[in-house]
Amino acid sequence: MTCLSFAAAVATSTAKPKPNIIYILLDDAGYGDLSCYGQTKFLTPNIDRLASEGMKFTNHYAGSTVCA
Repeated sequence: MTCLSFAAAVATSTAKPKPNIIYILLDDAGYGDLSCYGQTKFLTPNIDRLASEGMKFTNHYAGSTVCA
């Protein structure tokens, strides 16, 4: 019985919640095309909300040409 209790305690303490990851890749979009990065000509409220509640990355490179 002691072994069973220990196994249950170990199983519950090591389980970590998995993060939700949304990766948005846009063709021909620049750094200044979204208002969450400072663009002011039009609003992008849904992407702004995702950016404010999550993580924003400001340094991303493509290993090869990705648009014409």
